[in-house]
Amino acid sequence: MKRFIIIAFISILITPLGGLGLHVGNEPIGLHRSSLAIKEVFAAEKGYKAGMIHPKTGKKIKYWTAPMDPTYIRNEPGKSPMGMELVPVYGEEGEEKVPSSVIRIDPVTIQNMGVRLARVKRKALVRNIRAYGTVAYDERHMKVVSAWVGGRIDKLYVDFTGVEVRKGDPLAELYSPALVSTQQELILALETRGKLWKLGNQESLRSASHLVEATKMRLLLWGITKNQIDEIERNRKVKTHMTIHAPIGGTVIDKKAFEGQYVKEGERLYTIADLSSVWVLADVYEYELPWVRSGMPAEMELSYIPGMRFKGKVLYVYPYMDEKTRTAKLRLEFENLRYRLKPGMYANIYLNPRMSGDSLVIPQEAVIDSGVRKLVFISLGKGKFQPREVKLGMEGNDDEFEVLEGLDENEQIVISGQFLLDSESRLSEAIQKMLEVRQQNSPTTNTQSMQMEDNDLDMSDMKMEEDDLDMSGLNMDDVPATSKKQNP
Repeated sequence: MKRFIIIAFISILITPLGGLGLHVGNEPIGLHRSSLAIKEVFAAEKGYKAGMIHPKTGKKIKYWTAPMDPTYIRNEPGKSPMGMELVPVYGEEGEEKVPSSVIRIDPVTIQNMGVRLARVKRKALVRNIRAYGTVAYDERHMKVVSAWVGGRIDKLYVDFTGVEVRKGDPLAELYSPALVSTQQELILALETRGKLWKLGNQESLRSASHLVEATKMRLLLWGITKNQIDEIERNRKVKTHMTIHAPIGGTVIDKKAFEGQYVKEGERLYTIADLSSVWVLADVYEYELPWVRSGMPAEMELSYIPGMRFKGKVLYVYPYMDEKTRTAKLRLEFENLRYRLKPGMYANIYLNPRMSGDSLVIPQEAVIDSGVRKLVFISLGKGKFQPREVKLGMEGNDDEFEVLEGLDENEQIVISGQFLLDSESRLSEAIQKMLEVRQQNSPTTNTQSMQMEDNDLDMSDMKMEEDDLDMSGLNMDDVPATSKKQNP
């Protein structure tokens, strides 16, 4: 009977607030709080603990937790260290079969979080690469003209840089004492061979013939052509000057020869480049290298010819990186029609590689990259979400990634709000581990906080008459003075 009086006293203190006009829903606040207080007291007395079925919700109570501290977990109702009433956490049907990392969120919360979903697609992954390059000479079509024998330059046929020459055109005339003496040796050897042939001395004839061939070979190695040697053999006259001819057709891009200059054997005189095709040296970033390969098509734009694109191909990918810029160099080849491409020009390079076949593709915003692993949240339906570790491949256009492992086509993934889901998932998993540890350490469900004996809240002998809670005689005079001041 004593406990009943306490309950009635609580209801009497709260009920007068309803006369102040304060309501919760359609009920006055006094009556609402009175009914809640009675329900909470009776609920506590009934002793709903973890594992029981709540009669009002019909759901199984997993545990009780503090509203402001989800890690404060108890197996029965009570108060948190902050003095707040613990709230029950209910289990869902069949959740024992669901991994602890799966979380469930009601539709209203999903909408408030701004969660957006998308499907895993299978499509061709494309990457547009734009790079800056410089037009350069094609090194395969360049020749250096040097002095094959020491001497003096007496005449220049090409006397300035930039001259267009054809193959075989004369470049300069060189006087060389060594060349003159060698020609004299050739003429003498020819005359000796002729005399020995008339005498019929075969052994001496063979020696003279060997000397003639050796002298001719020396002249050939010095750059004298076979036609010039044949002319010397016919005329038996020494040519005092050797004419230097262009080895290829092209443009003279470097000239170091001057009339009257003495040159040594091997000294460079001219550099000739064939500009019918040119190279373009471009730099691409490290993350773009997987898309680049030799032989792939390329396009180029020049600022001085707007709107026109030149077509070429990637000739070579250099096997090293620039340590300062973290870029790799590409060598591209372009045909130089009408000689519009001039070495030294800046150019914009466009590469449009495409992955062979179709790939699973997801947007970048769906990935949570921790630096150690990459996670994507999967929508399981009915407000359930699960994190899944994925392995990503190359990055394509529009911030799309190729999925190598972890996802299937048409699966729904979260592309917005996944960071909040990740926090909730980690918290749910941590709480589950805490519960497992508690179950292993304490076989019973009793906790040290709020230990109650069954007979303390035994109200089976208590009876309530209809007039026990008759409050019809109460008025505003029963309200404490403090309440009147707060509610004028």
